[in-house]
Amino acid sequence: MHIAFCCTDTKAEPWLAGLRAALPGATVREWASGDPPADYAVVWAPPQRFIDEQPRLRALFNIGAGVDALLRLRLPPGLRVVRLDDAGMAVQMAEYVCHGVIRYFREFDAYEAAQREARWAFRKPRARADFTVGVLGLGVLGTRVAQALQVFEFPVVGYSRTPKALPGVTSFHGEEGLAPFLARSRVLVNLLPLTDATRGILNRATLGQLPAGAYLINVARGAHVVEEDLLALLDSGHLAGATLDVFASEPLPPEHPFWRHPRVTVTPHTAARTLRDESIAQIAGKIRALERGEPISGVVDPQRGY
Repeated sequence: MHIAFCCTDTKAEPWLAGLRAALPGATVREWASGDPPADYAVVWAPPQRFIDEQPRLRALFNIGAGVDALLRLRLPPGLRVVRLDDAGMAVQMAEYVCHGVIRYFREFDAYEAAQREARWAFRKPRARADFTVGVLGLGVLGTRVAQALQVFEFPVVGYSRTPKALPGVTSFHGEEGLAPFLARSRVLVNLLPLTDATRGILNRATLGQLPAGAYLINVARGAHVVEEDLLALLDSGHLAGATLDVFASEPLPPEHPFWRHPRVTVTPHTAARTLRDESIAQIAGKIRALERGEPISGVVDPQRGY
């Protein structure tokens, strides 16, 4: 069994060592053009040439939850694309989102500004019941985020393409469910997969349906947001602010207005990082299952895009 590793911007050796330890009978190597075809591949943003040189792949394992970059490539018909189910990312995402929601709800940004001015200033407590958090996308990560927010007793609503039932979460779905979901969301958390249907979904029309003074947290993909529309709604005061971890262009260019906007918090695509050891264990387990002819989880539907 031959496993090819092709991950841009990732140090290969720790992954190779981990995969070799987890799959001692396999040949594991970092891909170079002209190598023999592999049976399985572990990838992140591989070039089209890599795919073209792999005529016998049984599965393509993506070392992340989002597979939009892979699905833009020309993939052989029937090739399994497998995303990570969780591998330690869900708890990180829940941490990040809860921090963003609580920082906005408790107005910690105002306290930080007061500290810079050596000003002792209390803020009037806000009513938690007025701060419904809307989770846009109820997959593995969205579900974990919704559960975590309930620990802090925030009202939570959720939106998904198809019906979902989560304890304590009022759920909306389908085209007809988006408007009432947005109208309820004082804080909107985007955790949608990026597909042709969701690209640019956070625009003037949709964000304008949020209550006045709403707040946006985007931890999915930058291409979900029409940036000029977001900036216009922030400047008009319809949106109180935004915490953004992902951007249309990454790294975010130094001249981008998000860096200096007083109502925007920027982080460098770090909400949920891939944890190598957990990911290797999951990928190795799935390869062993495929070798035994067993089904695996995380197989992407290319028509849906996730």
